[in-house]
Formats: sequence, structure tokens, C-alpha cells
Amino acid sequence: MYLILAILAFNIMVIVHELGHFIAAKMMGIGVLEFSLFVGPKLFSVTRGGTRYSVRLFPIMAYVRLEGDEEASDSPTSFNKKPKYARAFTMVAGPLANLLLAAVLLTGYFAIQGYQTTEISQIAEGSPAAAAGLRKGDRIISYGGKRIYAPIDVVQFLYVSKGEPVTVEYKRDGKLLKGELRPIYHPETSSPMMGVVLDLTNPEGSNVLKEIYAGSPAEQAGLMAGDKVVAINGTEVDSYEKMTELIKNNGINELEITVLRNGDHFVTTLTPIEVKTEEWYEVGLDFGFSRGDVLDALGQSAIFTYSIIRSVYYSPKWLITGKVNVSDMMGPIGMVSTITTTVSQAPNVGQMFLYLMYITGMLNVALGATNLLPFPALDGGRLLLIGIEAVRGKPLNPEKESVITMAGFIIIILFGIYIAVNEFQKYVIGS
Repeated sequence: MYLILAILAFNIMVIVHELGHFIAAKMMGIGVLEFSLFVGPKLFSVTRGGTRYSVRLFPIMAYVRLEGDEEASDSPTSFNKKPKYARAFTMVAGPLANLLLAAVLLTGYFAIQGYQTTEISQIAEGSPAAAAGLRKGDRIISYGGKRIYAPIDVVQFLYVSKGEPVTVEYKRDGKLLKGELRPIYHPETSSPMMGVVLDLTNPEGSNVLKEIYAGSPAEQAGLMAGDKVVAINGTEVDSYEKMTELIKNNGINELEITVLRNGDHFVTTLTPIEVKTEEWYEVGLDFGFSRGDVLDALGQSAIFTYSIIRSVYYSPKWLITGKVNVSDMMGPIGMVSTITTTVSQAPNVGQMFLYLMYITGMLNVALGATNLLPFPALDGGRLLLIGIEAVRGKPLNPEKESVITMAGFIIIILFGIYIAVNEFQKYVIGS
């Protein structure tokens, strides 16, 4: 079920993107030769208004074929015969359609679920955040000289900087203060996991189960969201730290878990599974949580969207400087896997669809922003060529434009093959 939902969500992203191009082309009077749902051999088609609408065999992706886009045409409705503004609008409409869908999904998610703020809600004693002078109630303004708009920015810059010491700016009582943050590096390891998410927003309730992963040992043992873990193997548990310590020391041996549920004690047993955890950087702080009306959610959606777009446009520089690896980039397999993993962690059907809204919204932003990068064969590359034409006062030589586009296309195909192979090994084979 989760995989089907993930493939459906991925298809919606691609179809919406192509619909953006399709609608814009029709508005600009550009001929659309075909609008196809899915790829591969054609199953059936119908022609209306000069456009062939087809459904193809393999149920993934979609595409639009514009007149004069792939081959020379002297028709007045040909793409290459239309004014620069018409061509530019048609190219930008695909990414904009993704961003519009993202705005709807993210606004809905934040309106229902709420959102994190840049205000610190908790500082762990003796943590790097405490050593940097940060306190509960402070609001982080910048990380390593880069402005922070949302908590996701801190996470992004933390990992890209590989946990190097950085200057953090924060506001306290209206005053701008600075401190040096020195994150603690934790290497990749394997740890015993029950399959739960704890409520870390409340220090006194950090041993309360916030979510239970579907199919996890915790779910199979009958644990439920809202349960408060009070003992493990007969040892009292009063905090997140104590709970994780006992589970870690126990390894993958059977645990006796005692929880408090609706005023009564419930005892069960489970055997944790060993889960490989990637390297991570400990800072020792949590961000606050807020909930508002639809307008607040819309504003948060805009902030979140800007943060994702900014990270996309930082990505080429991070790749060149080695701060991120090509293997970290995400293609169709990675997107589907990410969506599948996210929705599978939902404790109930309602949360599952909320998680689906969130991850699909985020990936729509990434897809739209990536397509606007000024690289040949991407929508942004086409926009760049139109911009060069506007500056020169005449179009590029068709042969030169074709060479540039083809070179970009080959690079993207090779890039895509590399990412696909890497993702197949990572998500399908599991190596």
C-alpha cells in the first residue's frame, strides 16, 4: 500500500509539471503534438484540437511534446516561431505548477499539523548548544553566516559543514548575540531500535511514545502512541536518556517494557532490531512548535519553500567543493523510497496522509527548483538560452543550440543513470 501511494505521489508531481507546460503552451498558441500519461509503448490515444492524448504501458511519469521543440518547423504555432515571452512562460510554467502544488500541500499540512519555529524550546545540559551560550527561548538568526528562516536550515547547514565549529547568531530579549557552536560527531553505527518516536518537546515527558512505526517490534508488542515508558527490564525509566541507555546496553536481546496507559500499567516484551544509523552531529537543542490559522500556515509554507529552493541552488557549489556527494542526490527511485519510508512511519491513516502531504510538498519544491537551474536540457537551461537571445537581439544558431542542448541532455542522462544505479543498490538491493 505504501509503495502504491508513493508511486502515485511521484506520478502526480511529474504530471502536474507537464500539465504546467501543456496549459501554458495552449494559452500561448503553441502547438502541442502530444500529451502522454506514462511512458513506453502506447496503449491507446485520442486526438482532440490537434493534440494526441495518449496512455502508455509503464505507469510512471508523463511528457508533453511541443510542435517545433524537437524538430524544425515553419508553422506559425511552432514553439520556435513564438515570441520570447511566450516561450519563456511555457518553460517556467512546469516548475511553477510544482511550486503551486507544493504551496497547497504544505499549507494544508501546516494548518492541520502545526510547524516548528526557530525559537529554542529545550537545551540539553552540557551540550554544544549550552556551551555556545544558547538558552531556552532564544531565536536562532544565522548559522555560519547564513540566515536561518526555518529549523530545516540549521539541519542542512550542520550536515553540509560536516559539524565544523561555526558562529551562531541568536536573539534574546531583542538583543543580537553570538556564540561558537561545536557539534559533536557521531560516526555511522548499528543500534538496537524498538521502532518508536519519543515526545522530546516536553522534558518531563521525553519517555512518552509519540509515534509507533508500522510493522516495528513496538507495534507488534502492542505499544501505542501516548504510552509512557516507566520501566525497562525492571529498571525505572524517567527520561529519554535513561530509556535509550537501557535499550543500547541490552542490545538485540528481549526487553520487558512497562508503560503507563490511561492510568494503568501495561507490561509487554519485545526484541529490538538492529538498525544501521548514518553519521550524525549532536547539538543538543530542540525547536519550539507553533500552530496558527490558514494564513499562518501559508506564511510558513512560503518560508519552508524558500528554504528548500535556497538549498537546491546551493547544491551545485556544494557538489563542486565536495561538501555533498553525487550519491546523496535523489532520483525517481530515491523519491519513491523516501515517500514510502515517510508514510510507513505514520501511526494511523490520518497521519499517513498528512505525512504524504508533507513529503510530496517538499519534493515538489525540490523538483520545481531543480528544473529552474540554468543547465542545458532543463527548463532553466531553456530559459537561459531565451535570455541570451534577448540580450543578443537574435536567436542562437539552431545547430549550436542543438549541440548545447544535446550535450546537456547527455550529461543529465549519464547523471541520471549513475543516480539510478546508486539508488537501486541502496534502496532495492540494500547494499
